[in-house]
Amino acid sequence: MHTFRTVRSFPPTIRLLLVNQLGIDVGFYLLIPYLSTHLSDDLHLSAAATGAILGARQLSQHGLFVVGGTAADRLGAHRVIPFGCAVRTAGFALFAFGDGVPATLAASVLSGLAGALFYPAVRAYVAEAAADRKAEAFALFNVFATTGGLLGLLLGSVLCLIDFRVTALAAAGVFAVLTVAQLFALPEHRVRPAASTVLRDWRTALGNHAFLAFALTMSGMSALESQVYLLFTESARRTSGWDGAAALLPLVGTVANLLLQLRVTALTRLRGGAETWIAPGVLLIGLAFLPPALADAPDTTTGALATAARLAPLVLGTLLLHLGVMVAQPPAMELVARYATDRMTGTYFGLFYVLSGSVGAACTSGVGWVMDRAADSGRGWLPWVCCAALGAVSAGAVAVLQRCRALPTDPAVTYA
Repeated sequence: MHTFRTVRSFPPTIRLLLVNQLGIDVGFYLLIPYLSTHLSDDLHLSAAATGAILGARQLSQHGLFVVGGTAADRLGAHRVIPFGCAVRTAGFALFAFGDGVPATLAASVLSGLAGALFYPAVRAYVAEAAADRKAEAFALFNVFATTGGLLGLLLGSVLCLIDFRVTALAAAGVFAVLTVAQLFALPEHRVRPAASTVLRDWRTALGNHAFLAFALTMSGMSALESQVYLLFTESARRTSGWDGAAALLPLVGTVANLLLQLRVTALTRLRGGAETWIAPGVLLIGLAFLPPALADAPDTTTGALATAARLAPLVLGTLLLHLGVMVAQPPAMELVARYATDRMTGTYFGLFYVLSGSVGAACTSGVGWVMDRAADSGRGWLPWVCCAALGAVSAGAVAVLQRCRALPTDPAVTYA
């Protein structure tokens, strides 16, 4: 109930964007987690072709985030957000009807381009509309995104039992509804007249060395957060011998977000500025990988109690990981808005996601490589320890930035 009261305390624009975020994550997780299986099993594409198609989506999204952010600054987020949703509608619909490599590759690129358009635009709009309640607004976005992701996974697992095309059309339908709703209901986003060219704006942002350092240090959080759907889920399947165990861990995270996110954000704001809590939050994310590492050992004991005991460290790790994200992510989004000028908020959010997301994706690929090596050598604890080390290094880097006063403070807000 506390979450819903907080949602009602925000203006209608924020509430609409929260629903939009819920829908975006429902549509995304309804389709994307099951795409690789469709490409390999249904279309009989090679592993190389499947990897190229999946990589094209990531490359087009991460590489063009700054384009979407700049478009929001110059055209208005109220125009860019529904346009991005319309592009994703087309991309997901093409997945339903495209059977060959050219069609699926085009669908993948369109889907990535769509995310590059609306993702930074939404964050820029929220940063402006939330005023001095940015951290609280981004905390709510964390709640709605996590909830939408879980709903999408569960619905997708059901629809894929029918046919992948049904899943793709359902996901496209979600984005079609979002497109129409925002075209007619999203208020106009204030656009300041541009005093310089796009290239000059990009050079200005790239010349902000403190911001670039912050974005790169946060790539660790990006990589580690995604392990809920890679390292944790694979370990849950292996430990339990049950594919459905993969949905258990996102469910744990969703419940934790609903119950704790706003309380955690309120507590951190009372006990220091946003810049104070990012490093501890990232460190907590890293520590989340230690319980599974300590418990990762061969165990052939059967029975429900034995399986539950093997899953317990994973559940504990999932709770710690989500708690760390609750602590670090909302203030990190607030700091991105502080780095930016009023006219370039979307550009800064876009550049932040290009840098942190690209480096984070490379780290995730590295984690996958370590997982393969660990499976071959019998050292199941190795990827967990590597992730914990990545969290510690990222947290230490953020702490160094804070000590060097490279993290912007907000003198307008007084903390008790």
